[in-house]
Amino acid sequence: MSAVKKKGFQMNALEIEVAIAALHSTGDYLVLRRLNLERDTRLARKAPELSQVALCLDTETTGLNYAQDKVIELGIVAFEFDPVTGEIFRISERYSGFEDPRMPLPEEIKEITGITDEMVRGQAFDDCQINALAQKAHLVIAHNAAFDRKFVEARFPAFSKIPWACTVSQIDWNAERISSRTLEYLLFKTGALTINAHRALDDAEGVLGLLLERLPVSGAPIFQTLLKRANEVTSRLFAVSAPFDRKDLLKDRGYRWNDGSQGGSKAWWRDVPVEAEPEELAYLASQIYPRGNTSSVQILKCDAYARFSVRE
Repeated sequence: MSAVKKKGFQMNALEIEVAIAALHSTGDYLVLRRLNLERDTRLARKAPELSQVALCLDTETTGLNYAQDKVIELGIVAFEFDPVTGEIFRISERYSGFEDPRMPLPEEIKEITGITDEMVRGQAFDDCQINALAQKAHLVIAHNAAFDRKFVEARFPAFSKIPWACTVSQIDWNAERISSRTLEYLLFKTGALTINAHRALDDAEGVLGLLLERLPVSGAPIFQTLLKRANEVTSRLFAVSAPFDRKDLLKDRGYRWNDGSQGGSKAWWRDVPVEAEPEELAYLASQIYPRGNTSSVQILKCDAYARFSVRE
């Protein structure tokens, strides 16, 4: 039985759980657990023959512009799941690696990630292993796929042929009364979990840890909810030229700002199911645009194969 020992004091696993339960019962404490997928019994089951493979993926890069910046660290966690029920069975493979960008790392990137020039110098990704993972995958999941997908496809074109999903934009976190969409905060709110953020494999494992939890208000399984959204054909509405004084209304509605650095129009945007497009246009007409004129609204149809990519 595992134990914790410090300065001559030792607790076994059962005693630790009793102590945690006692703290929680007071209502004054919340104990955070470090995410440890190796110990998670939900990931120790044999998958059925009809299971599929998904990849949780994260990158660390030299900057924000996929057209000129480089991926310096890539983390991938492959897991098997039931595509109908969204049940997750086990981790099948992991990948973690660095690549030398052939340039000094910006100081800001070193400060955020802890990655140094020495760590990446002379390093290269294992293209064979990464492309093999892409060949097996039925879905790629990232926390902010609009960022990661463009970088990954630029380096590994095989990923352009796989559907992608996003745990930031394809879960209605506002409806779940969660104000922040950072991975660390979502893990805290859904599972009282903590991770070593801003390192690629840790963040990729954090995404899988999030998928294993349930939404705090609706109680729905997070991965099942994400699968449903990923398979939808959506309409992306860009509220071009929306009045500045309506920005808070747009934010409350779930719109996000696109500054143009990742492509597309500079505007507040939101994805909705195709069937909800008329309702969304009616909202913009009544609440956002003067005199109800929505002629400047741009609408793009998209599925999971193109969503979050440069092709979108």
